[in-house]
Amino acid sequence: MPLIGILVRTPWGDLGEHLGSPGVVEALKLSLLVSLWALGLSLVLGVPLAWLLARVEFKGKALVRSLVLLPMVLPPTVGGVALLLGFGRRGLLGPWLEDSFGITLPFHTSGAVVAATFVAMPFLVISLEGALGGLKQSYEETAASLGASPVRVFFTVTLPMVAPGLVAGAALTWARALGEFGATITFAGNLPGTTQTLPLQVYLLLQDQPEAATSVSLLLLAIAMAVLIALRGRWTGTPIDRGAVTTPRPAAQEAAAPAPAPGPDEEPGAAGAVPARSAQTGHWPLHATVTGFNRLTLEAEPGTTIAVVGENGAGKTTLLRALLGLTPRAHADLRLGDADVTTLPPHKRQVAWVPQDGALFPHLSALANTAYGLRARRVPRADARREAQAWLDRLGVGHLAQRRPSQLSGGQAQRVALARALAARPRLLLLDEPLAALDQTTRAHVRHTLRTHLAGFGGVCLIVTHDPVEAVSLADRVLVLADGRALQDAPPAEVSRHPRSPWVARMLGRNAWPGIASADGLALAAGGRLVVAEALPEGAQALAIIAPEAVSVHRDRPGGSPRNVWRGTVREITAVGSRLRVLIASPDAPDLVAEITPGAAAELGLADGSEVWTSVKATEVTLVRL
Repeated sequence: MPLIGILVRTPWGDLGEHLGSPGVVEALKLSLLVSLWALGLSLVLGVPLAWLLARVEFKGKALVRSLVLLPMVLPPTVGGVALLLGFGRRGLLGPWLEDSFGITLPFHTSGAVVAATFVAMPFLVISLEGALGGLKQSYEETAASLGASPVRVFFTVTLPMVAPGLVAGAALTWARALGEFGATITFAGNLPGTTQTLPLQVYLLLQDQPEAATSVSLLLLAIAMAVLIALRGRWTGTPIDRGAVTTPRPAAQEAAAPAPAPGPDEEPGAAGAVPARSAQTGHWPLHATVTGFNRLTLEAEPGTTIAVVGENGAGKTTLLRALLGLTPRAHADLRLGDADVTTLPPHKRQVAWVPQDGALFPHLSALANTAYGLRARRVPRADARREAQAWLDRLGVGHLAQRRPSQLSGGQAQRVALARALAARPRLLLLDEPLAALDQTTRAHVRHTLRTHLAGFGGVCLIVTHDPVEAVSLADRVLVLADGRALQDAPPAEVSRHPRSPWVARMLGRNAWPGIASADGLALAAGGRLVVAEALPEGAQALAIIAPEAVSVHRDRPGGSPRNVWRGTVREITAVGSRLRVLIASPDAPDLVAEITPGAAAELGLADGSEVWTSVKATEVTLVRL
């Protein structure tokens, strides 16, 4: 109703005359001057304050935030009185400012700027703090791992990604400063041409020319509405990403055919060639002593690929972040080749990583993302883009070079993230489940490409994975973590034969039962006994490994030679390739997984809830001493 009142009572015929009067024009110019200066001061002071509140933990943070935002709820006239008592001629700092610098704020245009800044800056701080708080730090951490300095990260990653929040806060700050009245008239007075801004002009016109006051009020109302409509709610939530919704690509187009291998006469950077071959002729063995949550020592020769496995919370990602220098939970004394990089910041370590979510920069195309690490190392733009395109081609996503991450499927984005890390010419490569988002066909292609690259890589690669195929096909060693410590570090074949962790055994598809060795076998921790052919010393902690294909399933109690026989109930049947896996629960033994053919399942008439008997020969049980 108040808005309708302004529209109805506005003398539209005299609108031009009212707004073109000398007093209104002079007040408008002064308002624009004051509001723009207030916006500049708010940016200088508000951006660091927003960063401090969003990214730095310190005592009294809640109090600082309250003081910064206090002007939003403080009556403007009270704010003016406070400014007067702080910066006035008889205030706390006023006499010192006047004697030392000749600065007098009250009843001066600079005083109007200070008053407008005081009441308007909180809008910038609250908007930018929300944008910074909502920005995942994995973007900035990934940029640092690609060789970008903190300043470069801020201007090329952080600032573009929080730009909508910054622009929204700046627009609201300017609009609020333009309409400031109470603090201005209290602190700076109402002097024509000096401090008499447009809102003060409205106040004066109401006394003698109410129709003119209505016309000027309409102008301020139109400016305020224009700002809010232009922002479209961006200051209250996450900016709308117009590229977030795209038409899905057909599955047949998801994986492109592998690019041809480079011929002997191909130039580095040609499509399909290994782009960084010339830059990776060095050899960088790894030596790391990790303390804190993770407690282990890692040593590896150049060209070694280590698969890091373990259940959730074992410390896999923490280990990678310690090597990057990005976590206080663990510290790594790290040497790459002859260089001790322990004290170097992340962007100088030449350690590249691919986090679980890929962390592609949403404001850059796939090509610009891939070239980011090269540009951070001062490779000329044309050379960096050519090399980046070659890596994208090699990973089968070269045709998507100009797309933004929001226009890529999960598998495509993961391949671009992998290309970006490989293109950065690292000495240590850290991959956190790099193939998790890929379908089986694409995963096989990318796995082959990655294996080809790692074969000629002069550094060490650590791959966190839950996929046993990746661990076996890509890694020279498998590092098993439990509670931050190395439980096993051995070649894949050794880990497959003698896993020292029930979780790893289950990951590899084996049944794993812990227990204590006895004279004829194993006393199971979950209850029951297991007879084995080759027993360990009595009292030893051990893990019994049983392959699913070694488990026989019967509808009646089996006769013959099996010495381990249990009665159970079928709980679940799942297909694995051309065979079926049957989960069987028994009151006399831990849950057991058997692997049988579909024909055998049909012959036995197996279904969920079926009563069955299982048996395992003593010779089919392997005991691993823990």
